Amino acid sequence: MYAKYLKRVIDFTFSVTALIIFSPVLLILIFVGAIAMKGNPFFLQSRPGKKGRDGKERIFKLIKLRTMSNAKDKDGNLLPDDQRLGKYGIWLRSTSLDELPELINIVLGSLSICGPRPFLVRDVVFMSDEQRRRHDVRPGLTGLAQVNGRNNITWEQKIDFDLEYIDKGITFIGDVKIMLQTVGKVLKRSDTVREGTVSDMDFGDWLMMEGKIDQETYDVKQTEAKEILRV
Repeated sequence: MYAKYLKRVIDFTFSVTALIIFSPVLLILIFVGAIAMKGNPFFLQSRPGKKGRDGKERIFKLIKLRTMSNAKDKDGNLLPDDQRLGKYGIWLRSTSLDELPELINIVLGSLSICGPRPFLVRDVVFMSDEQRRRHDVRPGLTGLAQVNGRNNITWEQKIDFDLEYIDKGITFIGDVKIMLQTVGKVLKRSDTVREGTVSDMDFGDWLMMEGKIDQETYDVKQTEAKEILRV
């Protein structure tokens, strides 16, 4: 009953209320972000959502506040992440305030408050059919993986937590626990990035580093991801 009917009602009500309450903060961040980023303060990125009737993930635009500039080198290529991530962006990430606009995604129905965190399309193509079961439900703003290490656990552990969230049954009490634990994580500013990095590595890069796939497989999957985004 909760997972099928009440969860969406609670998601919508909570996110609309939160948007109203935090609208002054969001407006300030939009203004400051426009100055800090020298332009558009928003970052929109295609992410895989809940599977449709055809069994394929529905692609949606995740809305965040931009944390990295669009600075490029003399050849027009984006500079490395660590050179585009300034003090403002680091602060946004550490406070998780860059995720505030995702409340809009929840209102629109592409996200839930709790659920498997939406990865990138180029991550999903490296997953097995079993791992892609995480997309049987609507993705979430936060989830079981985020309160159990977030970016400081392995990719396989993240996905295992996502499947555990689904397989153990989605309940109101379970979601409340995740939300409360998330608040604690945000206040402590813990696990926002993997130690020693400014941005967590992609799943494909992780598999390459672990020696679980070869370069040919990596290149084929990257091409597959690009094709999905072209559709």
